[in-house]
This record gives sequence, structure tokens and C-alpha cells, in this order.
Amino acid sequence: MILIGQYDSPFVRRVAVAMTLYGLAFEHRTWSVWADADKLAEVNPLRRVPTLILEDGEVLIESGAILDALDEMAGPANAMLPRSGPERRRALKICALATGLADKAVILFYEGILHESPSQVWTLRCRAQIGDVLTVLEVERARTASVWWLGQSIGHPDIAVACAVRFAREAHPGLFDPARWPRLAAHAEACEALPAFQAICQPISVTMKEEA
Repeated sequence: MILIGQYDSPFVRRVAVAMTLYGLAFEHRTWSVWADADKLAEVNPLRRVPTLILEDGEVLIESGAILDALDEMAGPANAMLPRSGPERRRALKICALATGLADKAVILFYEGILHESPSQVWTLRCRAQIGDVLTVLEVERARTASVWWLGQSIGHPDIAVACAVRFAREAHPGLFDPARWPRLAAHAEACEALPAFQAICQPISVTMKEEA
């Protein structure tokens, strides 16, 4: 399999960490949606990352859909989302909040890079959305006494939250306050200490662009 995209994207990183934890071998192509847009368009007309090319040539796009396919490959016993029921719905909600947070953090990052005079209204809105999501995730994490969000094994909510928090902290210094969101800070630190997270890591580059 071939994973396209740079690891400074919280979406690409999320997929790569999951693949590493699954023990799935893949080739990593560090294409930028800016500098390598023409090459990327040949496999993904949206010119977005992550893009995953399967061994049979099928192309998967959008991180949630890619991870759903990887769960299927891993099998029910190893999948990092519950198969059905309330726990699955809760896990999907956490993932949606985390990826939404990451999306807003990326948008806010590019607002400051692409515009000489960033919109204060838009900036304040994005920061408010990020803060509100972090607060909800903090409350949700407090509801879970287990090591990981879904129990004793790491799952997609854990990965999605950790990748989103790291990007938000690096892209917007001072925005994430560990004293305000201590459980999320501890959760992110626990994830980042794992070998898979340490191996799948890249400083933010201005060539990174969000997935929608």
C-alpha cells in the first residue's frame, strides 16, 4: 500500500499511526498538495491528503473512510472501533470532534499565512470553536476511567485526539492550556510516548494543507 501526504497533517498522521499500530506495511510518499498538486491529481482529483493506494490499485480518500477500510482489513478482533451499538456511536463522535478540531486549527493556521490581514471575526470564531471542542473532549475523557478512551486498548478516538492536540499546540502556541484541559494534556502525552507516534512525526511545514 502507498500512503500519500506529509506527517505534519494531523489527518495523514492519524492514518499512518493506525497503520503502524496495525503492523500494516506501506510506502510513504511525502507529496505536498501544493508543490505536488499535479501528481496528486492523477490519483485523487480533490488534490487532498491522506490518499491511500491499495495493493490492487484502488484509491481511498478521506481519513475516516481510509481507517474504516483498514479496520476491515485488520478484522473484528483487531479493529480500533467497536462494530456497533452505543460505544461505536460514542467513538465516532469523539473522532468527529477531534477531526473537526484539527480542521479548524489548520484553517486558522492558513488564515495567518495566506492573508496579509487575517479576518479577526473568522479568527475569533475558529478559536472559539477549538476551545469549545477541547472543553467537550475534556469532559468526555473524564467519563472514561480506563487507560484508553474505549478501554484497555488504544483506538481511533485516542489517535485522532492526540494528533489534533499536537497540531493545535504546534500551530498555535498558547492556544492549548494544559491547566485548563489536564486530562487531554495527559492523554496526548501518553499517546506521544508510544513508539508509533514517535516514529510518525514531522514539524509543521507551510506546504501542509488540510483535508476536508
